[in-house]
Amino acid sequence: MTESWVNSAERIGADLHLELSGPGGRRAALIRALRDAVRGGRLAPGTRLPPYRSLAADLGVARNTVADAYAELVAEGWLTARQGSGTRVADRAEPLRHAERVPIKAPPRARGPRHDLRQGAPDASAFPRAAWLASYRRALQQAPNEVFGPGDPAGRRELREALTEYLARARGVRTEPGRIVVCSGFAHALRLLFGGGVLRGPVAVEAYGLAFHRELLQTAGARTVPLPLDDDGARVDLLARERAVLLTPAHQFPTGGPLHAERRAAAVDWARARGGVVLEDDYDGEFRYDRKPVGAVQGLDPERVIHIGSVSKSLSPALRLGWMVLPERYVGAVLEAKGEREGWASVLDQLSLADFIVSGSYDRHVRRMRQRYRSRRDRLVAALAEHVPHIEVTGVAAGLHAVLRLPPGTERSAVKAATWQGVALDGLAEFRHPETDMPAADGLVVGYATPSEHAYGAALDALCGVLPSADRTPVAGLSRSRNPVTESTYDRNMTHACHVGQQKWDP
Repeated sequence: MTESWVNSAERIGADLHLELSGPGGRRAALIRALRDAVRGGRLAPGTRLPPYRSLAADLGVARNTVADAYAELVAEGWLTARQGSGTRVADRAEPLRHAERVPIKAPPRARGPRHDLRQGAPDASAFPRAAWLASYRRALQQAPNEVFGPGDPAGRRELREALTEYLARARGVRTEPGRIVVCSGFAHALRLLFGGGVLRGPVAVEAYGLAFHRELLQTAGARTVPLPLDDDGARVDLLARERAVLLTPAHQFPTGGPLHAERRAAAVDWARARGGVVLEDDYDGEFRYDRKPVGAVQGLDPERVIHIGSVSKSLSPALRLGWMVLPERYVGAVLEAKGEREGWASVLDQLSLADFIVSGSYDRHVRRMRQRYRSRRDRLVAALAEHVPHIEVTGVAAGLHAVLRLPPGTERSAVKAATWQGVALDGLAEFRHPETDMPAADGLVVGYATPSEHAYGAALDALCGVLPSADRTPVAGLSRSRNPVTESTYDRNMTHACHVGQQKWDP
């Protein structure tokens, strides 16, 4: 047992006694001690906690131990963290009074999932706080006075120049700063292009994709036409009288796999012949594991492709930063749709991202996260191979999610079982275009990026426990496996699922 008085009166108003004890190491003990302090009322809502460096020195623990504990409690809702305000006890973290400890009839409370395996979100605890803060400080110190006045609808020149260099180097994009427009993300880009009247429908879309994007297009008056998928991606040979086609060529969402090179060229040829445009959603372009990088389609014809990207997966969706790389003929119309006083992305965040890219911090962060997500992918595949080897895993050569192919007729029951056990995930049917004649397939879309590192093993056990067995009955009685991925278990599930040209999508 370790007891420590934190001499932080100048920071939080009084000495704070924390008892670090129990199983799980010092990080887990610190999390428990802080939760207990909030529950007991010793840390009231709004109380500012010591900086993690100070608390680490007072407790005699590593700085990362305190930083990780704070991040976990922020994710759970016990604490809040804001730039310039420090880390504080959340307003809703009310202490549990003595009279409330054993209520006779506790009112029902809404509870979130115990294990979040939904697709689309990165590991929030891995946000590079120190490096981002360094870039933010440099950007703020070097910012000219004009930064604090009305901005440029196209976005800060510093960010557009940084993106020009980075996208050319990392994604094979051919552009210049004057053809980049900064936006708040992919959905914002679609709203500007179609809601702003820059483009009109009908729009061809992949038969499996985000319903939110289809609804956004339909709200803007653009009818969506589904394109079937096969082993080589979207069937662009079926494009006809549409005015645009929306593709995820780097890593098809959600089924996985890149768009075949011949089809990439065919999509551009169609746009040239029809006077149309290819909308390239650069989904998961940074995260690939078992294949060579796939360059952007935009590099084939910058005048027929609109390349759209963001930092929502690589950094955080909270930043609300994205970009459009536009053909020259669309730049003026997009800026007009954006407006002189449109709610732009924060100029200071734009400058920070520019510094983050130029300083090399963005590349280092992406490489680090690529290794982390690959490790999580491998653990997922190993757990499935051990406990439910009949479940086929596809779409895992890149990205932040996998598709688990299920026996026919079991998807709905698997999703219900997962919900009942507190596991949040998505059924493949949720992403299917309602008008496609492509045969339906049962499956689950499982994201492996969101859970914190310490909770990932339990999340995998819970997932395996709700999957149908070979005879379609639930798998039960699993024990947590912490063994690393071995070559044999890895190969058993991955040889047919991971490597380029072998992702089988055969509904």
